[in-house]
Amino acid sequence: MHRLTWNDDPVSPPPPRVIDAQRALADAVERLARPRVLVPTMGALHAGHLDLVDKAASVGGSVIVSVFVNPLQFGPNEDFDAYPRHLAGDLEALAGRGVDLVYAPTGRDMYPLGAPRVTVQPGPAGSAYEGKVRPGHFAGVLTVVAKLLLRTRADIAVFGRKDAQQVALVRQMVADLDLPVELVVVPTRRDPDGLALSSRNAYLTAAQRSQALALPAALSAAASAAADAVPLDAVKAAGLEVLGKAGGIEVDYFDIVRPDDFQAFGAEDWGQGLAIGAIRVGTTRLIDNWPIGIVGKEG
Repeated sequence: MHRLTWNDDPVSPPPPRVIDAQRALADAVERLARPRVLVPTMGALHAGHLDLVDKAASVGGSVIVSVFVNPLQFGPNEDFDAYPRHLAGDLEALAGRGVDLVYAPTGRDMYPLGAPRVTVQPGPAGSAYEGKVRPGHFAGVLTVVAKLLLRTRADIAVFGRKDAQQVALVRQMVADLDLPVELVVVPTRRDPDGLALSSRNAYLTAAQRSQALALPAALSAAASAAADAVPLDAVKAAGLEVLGKAGGIEVDYFDIVRPDDFQAFGAEDWGQGLAIGAIRVGTTRLIDNWPIGIVGKEG
C-alpha cells in the first residue's frame, strides 16, 4: 500500500483526539473498544514514553494517553513550574501510533475542589528512598494514578521500569484496593551512552550529561559484581566506588532492594534484586535502576 503524498512529501498522520475535561472523557471512554489501555504520563514525551505507547497499542482494544503534570507529587522546592510542557509536540509524537485519545486535564479539572483532603497513602515502602528524599511524593503519585484509572475505566495500565519504586507501589495499591486493572511494565529505554531516558535529561548541559553517566555506570558495576557471586557488601561497594570517583554529582542514595516491596537486601538475603540509585547533577535529579541477582548461602 502506498502512502498518500502531496508534492512528493508523505502526509503526516493526524494527531489523536484531545480531551481536557472529565465529563467529555466519560462520554468518550464509553464508546472505546475494550480492553481500554492507559499510559499515564506527565508529557514532554521521549522515546521511552513511546515504547509504552507502542506496547499499549500492541495489546489491541483502545489506547488512552494521559498528559498531566501532577502538582501533588512535587515538593515545595522542586521543579513543578519549570517541568517541561510541550503538548503540541507530544501530540505530534503520538500521531500514527494507535492512540485513540489523549486526556490532558487542567489542574482545575483534575482537582476541582483544590488540593484533595483524602489521598492514597503509600504505606511503609513509600517512605524509603524516593519517598524519604521527596516526602509526600508517592501519596501524590498514587492519588493521581487512582483518579486516572477510575476516570478512564482502564482495563490495563502501562508503566516504565525506570520508575521501579512507583511501579511497586502502584502494584500494591491495585492489589490492596481491589482495582480491576492489569499492570504491564516496559523495560527502560536508554541512549547509546547508557543514560536512561528522562524528560529531565533536557535540563543537562553537555558536561553535566557526561557526569550523569556515573549513575548507569555504578548500577552496571554492581550488576557485574553480583554476577561474580561476591558478597552483598561488595556488590554495593562496587557501585559506590564508581559514584565516589565521579565528579560534579551528589548522591541521594544507592542500594540493593527487593523489587516487589523496596526493602533493602540484608547480608543473608539472596535472589532477584534491584540496584537503585539517585543522583543530582547541578539542579537536575536523576533516578535509575538495574536488575541483579544476589547469590546467598542457598543461591
